[in-house]
Amino acid sequence: MNIPNIISVFRILSVPLLVILLMEGRMSAALLVFFLAGVSDGIDGFLARLLKQKTAIGAFIDPLADKLLLNTSYITLAILGILPHWLAVLAVSRDVIILMGFGILFFTDRPIRVEPTMDSKVNTAIQLACVLYFLSNDYVKFSEGWELTILAVTAFFTLLSGFRYIAIGFQILGTNNIGESSD
Repeated sequence: MNIPNIISVFRILSVPLLVILLMEGRMSAALLVFFLAGVSDGIDGFLARLLKQKTAIGAFIDPLADKLLLNTSYITLAILGILPHWLAVLAVSRDVIILMGFGILFFTDRPIRVEPTMDSKVNTAIQLACVLYFLSNDYVKFSEGWELTILAVTAFFTLLSGFRYIAIGFQILGTNNIGESSD
């Protein structure tokens, strides 16, 4: 296992700690854990490219770590009343729909490549920033209207990237499968 993959594993392992800190109301510690986990997302990808250590396992665990961190954060913050419920439902639903799409492609023997789109990468960054905003709200005073802006931008990119993956899935399903009978 290489350094970028180890960083991704540590990001996965930080998720239970984050939930415990949030549930105990230890927001400053939760903010620090989330911030470090978010930064590690950029670091592991940077190191994988820099050190030429991109691996198949890394292509799997890096997005898994992102989804665990973000979805768990969104659900927990919504349960605690810190983040709007509708945004948590939107973010989690997007990922569930994408996962179902991968399942459909797998079970119909369609080619599956795990390559995030650019708008998906932007979505991840915006979703991370959204959680940071809500976690830091008690410590940083943002100007009025900022919350509505971050909610709107997060919802927009969540929908945009979700619809992009749905379109890609339908495009793949529309292609003829090799070995498929035409009867």
